[in-house]
Amino acid sequence: MTPSALLSERLRSHRLTAPARTVTDAASHMLAVQGQEFLAGRWALGIRTSGAPALSAVDRAFARGELVRSWTMRGTLHIIPAADLRWVLSVTGERQRKQVAGRHRELGIDGEMLTRVGGALRERLADGGRTRAQLLDDIAALGIDPSAQRGVHLIGALCVDGVLVQGPVVARDGAVGREQLFVLADEHLPDAAAPDDPLAEFFVRYIDGHGPAGAADFAWWSGLTLGAAREAVERARHRVTEVEEGLFVSAVRPRRGRGVDDAELRALPMFDEYYISYADRTPVADADAMARIGPGKNGMVRASLLAGGRIAGAWTHSAAVGRHRDAPIAEPFDAALDPDAVAAALTRYGDFVAR
Repeated sequence: MTPSALLSERLRSHRLTAPARTVTDAASHMLAVQGQEFLAGRWALGIRTSGAPALSAVDRAFARGELVRSWTMRGTLHIIPAADLRWVLSVTGERQRKQVAGRHRELGIDGEMLTRVGGALRERLADGGRTRAQLLDDIAALGIDPSAQRGVHLIGALCVDGVLVQGPVVARDGAVGREQLFVLADEHLPDAAAPDDPLAEFFVRYIDGHGPAGAADFAWWSGLTLGAAREAVERARHRVTEVEEGLFVSAVRPRRGRGVDDAELRALPMFDEYYISYADRTPVADADAMARIGPGKNGMVRASLLAGGRIAGAWTHSAAVGRHRDAPIAEPFDAALDPDAVAAALTRYGDFVAR
Protein backbone atom coordinates (compact mmCIF):
# COMPACT_ATOMS: atom_id res chain seq x y z
CA MET A 1 0.00 0.00 0.00
CA THR A 2 1.47 3.34 -1.04
CA PRO A 3 1.67 6.16 1.53
CA SER A 4 -0.99 8.16 -0.30
CA ALA A 5 -3.32 5.15 -0.51
CA LEU A 6 -2.89 4.48 3.22
CA LEU A 7 -3.75 8.08 4.09
CA SER A 8 -6.75 8.06 1.78
CA GLU A 9 -8.07 4.88 3.38
CA ARG A 10 -7.54 6.23 6.90
CA LEU A 11 -9.31 9.49 6.08
CA ARG A 12 -12.24 7.39 4.90
CA SER A 13 -12.20 5.01 7.90
CA HIS A 14 -12.10 7.96 10.28
CA ARG A 15 -15.19 9.45 8.63
CA LEU A 16 -13.21 12.54 7.65
CA THR A 17 -13.95 11.99 3.96
CA ALA A 18 -17.00 9.76 4.55
CA PRO A 19 -18.89 11.74 7.20
CA ALA A 20 -21.61 10.07 9.25
CA ARG A 21 -25.20 11.27 9.18
CA THR A 22 -25.35 12.13 12.90
CA VAL A 23 -22.92 12.51 15.80
CA THR A 24 -24.25 9.30 17.34
CA ASP A 25 -23.62 7.47 14.05
CA ALA A 26 -20.07 8.85 14.10
CA ALA A 27 -19.62 7.64 17.68
CA SER A 28 -20.89 4.17 16.84
CA HIS A 29 -18.55 3.92 13.86
CA MET A 30 -15.49 5.03 15.85
CA LEU A 31 -16.53 3.02 18.94
CA ALA A 32 -14.48 5.26 21.23
CA VAL A 33 -12.84 8.67 20.79
CA GLN A 34 -10.35 10.00 23.28
CA GLY A 35 -12.10 12.51 25.50
CA GLN A 36 -10.09 13.63 28.53
CA GLU A 37 -10.35 17.12 27.02
CA PHE A 38 -14.13 17.07 26.87
CA LEU A 39 -14.78 19.75 24.25
CA ALA A 40 -12.13 18.20 22.00
CA GLY A 41 -13.78 14.80 22.28
CA ARG A 42 -17.12 16.27 21.26
CA TRP A 43 -15.56 18.05 18.26
CA ALA A 44 -13.98 14.71 17.28
CA LEU A 45 -17.55 13.55 16.67
CA GLY A 46 -18.63 16.84 15.11
CA ILE A 47 -15.90 16.85 12.47
CA ARG A 48 -16.89 13.31 11.50
CA THR A 49 -20.52 14.33 10.89
CA SER A 50 -21.98 15.71 7.69
CA GLY A 51 -23.64 19.09 7.26
CA ALA A 52 -23.45 21.62 10.07
CA PRO A 53 -22.73 19.64 13.26
CA ALA A 54 -23.57 21.28 16.57
CA LEU A 55 -22.12 20.94 20.06
CA SER A 56 -25.67 21.07 21.39
CA ALA A 57 -26.49 17.93 19.37
CA VAL A 58 -23.65 16.04 21.05
CA ASP A 59 -24.76 17.24 24.48
CA ARG A 60 -28.34 16.15 23.77
CA ALA A 61 -27.02 12.69 22.91
CA PHE A 62 -25.43 12.56 26.37
CA ALA A 63 -28.68 13.77 27.95
CA ARG A 64 -30.65 11.05 26.14
CA GLY A 65 -28.22 8.41 27.37
CA GLU A 66 -26.94 7.52 23.88
CA LEU A 67 -23.37 8.59 24.66
CA VAL A 68 -21.35 8.32 27.85
CA ARG A 69 -17.77 9.03 28.88
CA SER A 70 -15.64 6.68 30.93
CA TRP A 71 -12.19 5.16 31.37
CA THR A 72 -12.62 2.60 28.62
CA MET A 73 -8.97 1.66 28.01
CA ARG A 74 -5.37 2.66 28.88
CA GLY A 75 -6.71 4.46 31.96
CA THR A 76 -7.87 7.21 29.58
CA LEU A 77 -11.27 8.86 29.23
CA HIS A 78 -13.13 8.13 26.01
CA ILE A 79 -16.54 9.03 24.64
CA ILE A 80 -18.35 5.84 23.70
CA PRO A 81 -21.88 4.74 22.76
CA ALA A 82 -23.65 3.75 25.97
CA ALA A 83 -24.67 0.40 24.46
CA ASP A 84 -21.01 -0.57 23.95
CA LEU A 85 -19.47 0.37 27.29
CA ARG A 86 -20.10 -2.79 29.29
CA TRP A 87 -18.70 -5.25 26.76
CA VAL A 88 -15.65 -3.04 26.11
CA LEU A 89 -14.89 -2.96 29.83
CA SER A 90 -15.27 -6.75 29.92
CA VAL A 91 -12.20 -6.82 27.63
CA THR A 92 -10.15 -3.94 29.06
CA GLY A 93 -11.18 -3.76 32.72
CA GLU A 94 -8.77 -6.29 34.19
CA ARG A 95 -5.83 -4.83 32.26
CA GLN A 96 -6.66 -1.36 33.56
CA ARG A 97 -6.90 -2.63 37.14
CA LYS A 98 -3.45 -4.20 36.88
CA GLN A 99 -1.99 -0.98 35.53
CA VAL A 100 -3.12 1.03 38.57
CA ALA A 101 -2.64 -1.67 41.22
CA GLY A 102 0.67 -0.24 42.48
CA ARG A 103 -0.72 3.27 42.80
CA HIS A 104 -3.80 1.93 44.59
CA ARG A 105 -1.58 0.18 47.13
CA GLU A 106 0.24 3.46 47.76
CA LEU A 107 -3.11 5.19 48.34
CA GLY A 108 -4.51 2.41 50.53
CA ILE A 109 -7.27 1.59 48.05
CA ASP A 110 -8.39 -2.02 48.31
CA GLY A 111 -11.47 -4.09 47.57
CA GLU A 112 -13.03 -3.36 50.95
CA MET A 113 -12.71 0.40 50.45
CA LEU A 114 -14.13 0.20 46.93
CA THR A 115 -17.10 -1.83 48.17
CA ARG A 116 -17.75 0.66 50.95
CA VAL A 117 -17.49 3.72 48.71
CA GLY A 118 -19.50 2.06 45.95
CA GLY A 119 -22.33 1.23 48.33
CA ALA A 120 -22.44 4.76 49.72
CA LEU A 121 -22.40 6.36 46.27
CA ARG A 122 -25.18 4.08 45.06
CA GLU A 123 -27.35 5.54 47.81
CA ARG A 124 -26.27 9.11 47.02
CA LEU A 125 -26.91 8.70 43.29
CA ALA A 126 -30.29 7.02 43.66
CA ASP A 127 -31.94 10.43 43.39
CA GLY A 128 -29.89 11.66 40.42
CA GLY A 129 -26.43 12.51 39.16
CA ARG A 130 -23.67 14.29 41.04
CA THR A 131 -20.61 16.22 39.93
CA ARG A 132 -17.09 15.04 40.62
CA ALA A 133 -16.70 17.68 43.35
CA GLN A 134 -19.86 16.41 45.04
CA LEU A 135 -18.62 12.81 44.88
CA LEU A 136 -15.32 13.85 46.45
CA ASP A 137 -17.30 15.48 49.27
CA ASP A 138 -19.30 12.26 49.64
CA ILE A 139 -16.07 10.27 49.91
CA ALA A 140 -14.70 12.67 52.52
CA ALA A 141 -17.94 12.30 54.50
CA LEU A 142 -17.13 8.58 54.81
CA GLY A 143 -13.90 9.48 56.63
CA ILE A 144 -11.73 8.77 53.57
CA ASP A 145 -9.26 11.51 52.61
CA PRO A 146 -9.84 12.21 48.88
CA SER A 147 -6.61 14.19 48.49
CA ALA A 148 -3.45 12.98 46.72
CA GLN A 149 -5.82 11.81 43.94
CA ARG A 150 -7.25 9.11 46.21
CA GLY A 151 -10.79 10.31 45.54
CA VAL A 152 -10.21 10.52 41.80
CA HIS A 153 -8.76 7.00 41.74
CA LEU A 154 -11.75 5.69 43.69
CA ILE A 155 -14.17 7.27 41.23
CA GLY A 156 -12.18 5.97 38.27
CA ALA A 157 -12.04 2.45 39.69
CA LEU A 158 -15.80 2.43 40.21
CA CYS A 159 -16.24 3.49 36.60
CA VAL A 160 -13.97 0.69 35.37
CA ASP A 161 -15.95 -1.71 37.58
CA GLY A 162 -19.16 -0.59 35.88
CA VAL A 163 -20.70 1.08 38.93
CA LEU A 164 -20.49 4.71 37.74
CA VAL A 165 -20.46 6.43 34.39
CA GLN A 166 -20.36 10.05 33.23
CA GLY A 167 -23.64 11.03 31.58
CA PRO A 168 -25.51 14.33 31.14
CA VAL A 169 -23.46 17.47 30.56
CA VAL A 170 -23.59 20.13 33.27
CA ALA A 171 -24.78 23.37 31.65
CA ARG A 172 -22.92 26.65 32.21
CA ASP A 173 -24.55 30.00 31.58
CA GLY A 174 -22.94 31.73 28.61
CA ALA A 175 -20.21 29.12 28.23
CA VAL A 176 -19.44 25.62 27.03
CA GLY A 177 -20.28 22.81 29.46
CA ARG A 178 -17.02 21.26 30.61
CA GLU A 179 -18.12 18.53 33.03
CA GLN A 180 -20.72 15.82 33.36
CA LEU A 181 -22.85 14.29 36.05
CA PHE A 182 -21.77 10.92 37.37
CA VAL A 183 -24.71 8.54 37.34
CA LEU A 184 -25.29 4.89 38.22
CA ALA A 185 -24.37 2.67 35.31
CA ASP A 186 -27.15 0.19 36.10
CA GLU A 187 -29.74 2.94 35.76
CA HIS A 188 -28.19 4.83 32.85
CA LEU A 189 -26.78 2.25 30.45
CA PRO A 190 -29.18 0.42 28.12
CA ASP A 191 -29.74 -3.31 28.48
CA ALA A 192 -27.70 -4.21 25.39
CA ALA A 193 -26.57 -7.70 24.46
CA ALA A 194 -22.82 -8.31 24.47
CA PRO A 195 -21.18 -9.62 21.28
CA ASP A 196 -20.51 -13.36 21.12
CA ASP A 197 -16.74 -12.73 21.03
CA PRO A 198 -15.98 -9.35 22.66
CA LEU A 199 -12.23 -9.49 21.95
CA ALA A 200 -12.78 -10.12 18.25
CA GLU A 201 -15.51 -7.47 18.15
CA PHE A 202 -13.10 -4.99 19.74
CA PHE A 203 -10.58 -5.48 16.95
CA VAL A 204 -13.22 -5.34 14.20
CA ARG A 205 -14.65 -2.10 15.55
CA TYR A 206 -11.16 -0.61 15.88
CA ILE A 207 -10.43 -1.45 12.25
CA ASP A 208 -13.81 -0.08 11.14
CA GLY A 209 -12.89 3.34 12.49
CA HIS A 210 -9.11 3.33 12.15
CA GLY A 211 -7.96 1.02 9.35
CA PRO A 212 -5.61 0.37 7.68
CA ALA A 213 -3.98 -0.79 10.89
CA GLY A 214 -2.52 -3.91 12.47
CA ALA A 215 -1.98 -5.76 15.73
CA ALA A 216 0.65 -3.36 17.13
CA ASP A 217 -1.63 -0.38 16.48
CA PHE A 218 -4.56 -2.15 18.13
CA ALA A 219 -2.42 -3.08 21.14
CA TRP A 220 -1.41 0.55 21.61
CA TRP A 221 -4.95 1.87 21.20
CA SER A 222 -6.67 -0.72 23.37
CA GLY A 223 -4.03 -0.94 26.08
CA LEU A 224 -4.02 -4.73 25.73
CA THR A 225 -0.83 -6.75 25.49
CA LEU A 226 0.58 -7.43 22.04
CA GLY A 227 -0.19 -11.11 22.63
CA ALA A 228 -3.85 -10.35 23.30
CA ALA A 229 -3.95 -8.06 20.26
CA ARG A 230 -2.57 -10.82 18.04
CA GLU A 231 -5.15 -13.21 19.43
CA ALA A 232 -7.86 -10.67 18.60
CA VAL A 233 -6.57 -10.47 15.02
CA GLU A 234 -6.75 -14.25 14.59
CA ARG A 235 -10.25 -14.48 16.06
CA ALA A 236 -11.50 -11.61 13.88
CA ARG A 237 -9.54 -12.32 10.69
CA HIS A 238 -12.60 -13.61 8.84
CA ARG A 239 -14.48 -10.37 9.55
CA VAL A 240 -11.91 -7.87 8.20
CA THR A 241 -9.96 -7.49 4.96
CA GLU A 242 -6.17 -7.91 4.91
CA VAL A 243 -4.84 -5.43 2.33
CA GLU A 244 -1.24 -6.49 2.88
CA GLU A 245 0.45 -8.73 5.40
CA GLY A 246 -0.64 -7.69 8.90
CA LEU A 247 -2.55 -4.62 7.68
CA PHE A 248 -6.34 -4.63 7.78
CA VAL A 249 -9.30 -2.53 6.69
CA SER A 250 -13.01 -2.92 7.32
CA ALA A 251 -14.87 -5.50 5.26
CA VAL A 252 -17.53 -2.83 4.64
CA ARG A 253 -16.10 0.58 3.81
CA PRO A 254 -18.06 3.78 4.54
CA ARG A 255 -19.21 5.68 1.47
CA ARG A 256 -17.11 8.72 0.65
CA GLY A 257 -18.93 12.02 0.76
CA ARG A 258 -19.89 13.57 -2.56
CA GLY A 259 -17.29 16.10 -3.65
CA VAL A 260 -15.09 15.46 -0.58
CA ASP A 261 -11.37 15.79 -1.27
CA ASP A 262 -8.53 14.04 0.57
CA ALA A 263 -6.53 17.26 0.23
CA GLU A 264 -9.11 19.35 2.11
CA LEU A 265 -7.72 21.19 5.12
CA ARG A 266 -9.29 20.08 8.39
CA ALA A 267 -9.06 21.30 11.99
CA LEU A 268 -8.66 18.22 14.19
CA PRO A 269 -9.18 18.47 17.96
CA MET A 270 -6.70 17.77 20.72
CA PHE A 271 -5.95 14.04 21.12
CA ASP A 272 -7.67 13.20 17.85
CA GLU A 273 -7.91 9.51 16.96
CA TYR A 274 -6.54 10.12 13.47
CA TYR A 275 -3.17 11.03 14.98
CA ILE A 276 -3.00 9.46 18.43
CA SER A 277 -4.42 5.96 17.93
CA TYR A 278 -1.47 4.19 16.23
CA ALA A 279 1.79 2.69 17.40
CA ASP A 280 3.51 4.37 14.44
CA ARG A 281 2.42 7.95 13.66
CA THR A 282 5.00 8.66 10.96
CA PRO A 283 2.54 8.12 8.08
CA VAL A 284 0.63 11.25 9.16
CA ALA A 285 3.36 13.47 10.63
CA ASP A 286 7.07 14.12 10.19
CA ALA A 287 9.44 14.41 13.15
CA ASP A 288 9.05 18.18 13.42
CA ALA A 289 5.26 18.01 13.39
CA MET A 290 5.22 15.26 16.03
CA ALA A 291 7.52 17.31 18.24
CA ARG A 292 5.16 20.28 17.96
CA ILE A 293 1.90 18.35 18.36
CA GLY A 294 3.00 15.95 21.10
CA PRO A 295 2.48 14.08 23.26
CA GLY A 296 4.65 16.46 25.27
CA LYS A 297 6.14 15.96 28.72
CA ASN A 298 2.76 16.75 30.23
CA GLY A 299 1.05 14.20 28.00
CA MET A 300 -0.84 16.86 26.04
CA VAL A 301 -1.55 16.42 22.34
CA ARG A 302 -2.34 19.68 20.59
CA ALA A 303 -5.17 20.38 18.17
CA SER A 304 -3.83 20.08 14.63
CA LEU A 305 -4.37 21.27 11.08
CA LEU A 306 -4.56 18.41 8.59
CA ALA A 307 -3.73 18.96 4.91
CA GLY A 308 -3.65 16.09 2.44
CA GLY A 309 -4.00 13.67 5.33
CA ARG A 310 -0.83 14.89 7.11
CA ILE A 311 -0.26 17.23 10.05
CA ALA A 312 0.57 20.68 8.69
CA GLY A 313 -0.07 22.96 11.66
CA ALA A 314 -1.66 23.47 15.04
CA TRP A 315 -4.40 25.67 16.45
CA THR A 316 -5.69 26.80 19.82
CA HIS A 317 -9.02 27.86 21.24
CA SER A 318 -10.24 28.63 24.75
CA ALA A 319 -13.48 27.24 26.15
CA ALA A 320 -13.27 29.58 29.16
CA VAL A 321 -16.28 31.64 30.14
CA GLY A 322 -16.54 34.63 27.82
CA ARG A 323 -13.88 33.30 25.43
CA HIS A 324 -15.55 30.31 23.79
CA ARG A 325 -16.83 32.54 20.99
CA ASP A 326 -13.36 33.97 20.27
CA ALA A 327 -11.86 32.99 16.94
CA PRO A 328 -9.42 30.05 17.11
CA ILE A 329 -5.76 30.92 16.51
CA ALA A 330 -3.91 29.02 13.78
CA GLU A 331 -0.23 28.07 13.83
CA PRO A 332 0.71 26.77 10.38
CA PHE A 333 3.89 24.71 10.16
CA ASP A 334 4.01 25.26 6.40
CA ALA A 335 3.96 28.80 5.02
CA ALA A 336 2.35 27.44 1.85
CA LEU A 337 -0.89 26.56 3.62
CA ASP A 338 -3.82 28.43 2.07
CA PRO A 339 -4.98 30.96 4.70
CA ASP A 340 -8.52 30.88 3.34
CA ALA A 341 -8.65 27.09 3.74
CA VAL A 342 -7.31 27.41 7.29
CA ALA A 343 -9.94 30.05 8.08
CA ALA A 344 -12.72 27.88 6.62
CA ALA A 345 -11.67 24.86 8.71
CA LEU A 346 -11.56 26.88 11.91
CA THR A 347 -14.85 28.58 11.08
CA ARG A 348 -16.53 25.17 10.89
CA TYR A 349 -15.24 24.41 14.38
CA GLY A 350 -16.33 27.84 15.66
CA ASP A 351 -19.81 27.29 14.23
CA PHE A 352 -19.95 23.88 15.95
CA VAL A 353 -19.22 25.44 19.35
CA ALA A 354 -21.72 28.27 18.82
CA ARG A 355 -24.64 26.01 17.88
